[in-house]
Amino acid sequence: PQRLLREAYDYYRTPRGRHPNAENRFVVSGLDALAGFDAFSRIDMLAPRPLLMIAGADADTRYFSEQAIASAAEPKELCLIAWASHFDLYDREPCVAAATAKLKAFFDRNLP
Repeated sequence: PQRLLREAYDYYRTPRGRHPNAENRFVVSGLDALAGFDAFSRIDMLAPRPLLMIAGADADTRYFSEQAIASAAEPKELCLIAWASHFDLYDREPCVAAATAKLKAFFDRNLP
């Protein structure tokens, strides 16, 4: 969706888009490059197993998490953090705490 591309492009060009805790620090070079990128085209082969995807329930990017989890092999789970945007998961304490608790429970259950 063009609106999501514009939002992502604008976001990653801001200081928060280059969040100091983020592993992947980059600035999107252009909308054409972003539009041509498909992170989930081979997720069935690339994703670790078990796979837990955590997304903000209010994230504009939620669609991509749902698409990825649908394409991934089992065991897999999508966890939606209530009232969170995608970016809230980086640094909003209630969202980070909920995501951390979910990670622990998921890996305790799936990685004995």
